[in-house]
Amino acid sequence: MSTERHAPTPAGQTGLPSSFDALLEESVRIHGHLCAGQVLGVRMCMLGLSRIGIADPKGRQRKDLITFVEMDRCATDAVQSVTGCSLGKRSLKFMDFGKMAATFLNLKTGQALRVLARDDAREKAREYFPDIDDRYRGQLKAYKIMTDQELFDVMPVRVSVRPEDRPGRPQSRVVCEECGESVQDRRDVQEGGRVLCRACTGGAYYEILSIL
Repeated sequence: MSTERHAPTPAGQTGLPSSFDALLEESVRIHGHLCAGQVLGVRMCMLGLSRIGIADPKGRQRKDLITFVEMDRCATDAVQSVTGCSLGKRSLKFMDFGKMAATFLNLKTGQALRVLARDDAREKAREYFPDIDDRYRGQLKAYKIMTDQELFDVMPVRVSVRPEDRPGRPQSRVVCEECGESVQDRRDVQEGGRVLCRACTGGAYYEILSIL
């Protein structure tokens, strides 16, 4: 006999919108495989976007949305898939905090919501499918039916976005006086009366071996 349980429906909530499956399918196509992180990411977006009044993030409201992701994991691909935000459009911001969280900002209204995956959701998932030995498979199934309240902590936040961080044309372009490379959007550093790039002030993530 099956021991599957179904998530209770909170007051005022009728369950996931019918578009969930379509959003998940598209996210999986982009990411390359189905995993619990994809489910979390899609649901995180659906919750965040709905609360800040973004119903058409890839269409008429595409210029109203900036999304901040705090992890470089599977869920980030889902966030990009659902929201349409990307690094190239400057509408997706990567904050390297190592947390399963994302903040959705409506530029038009200033309303922002941070959605954080609850740590106890993993254990809660076991209660839904106790007969599944593979905990990752159990989480994948459970995350589809658990309530938003079981999966996420939600917090209204205030986010200030500087002009040089917003989508659009570059706010500035200067040349580093050390390496001669161009630096856009006020990412240059003034040091010792010189205009330098961050790499030349000791912040490089690479070591140049040669120039081909």
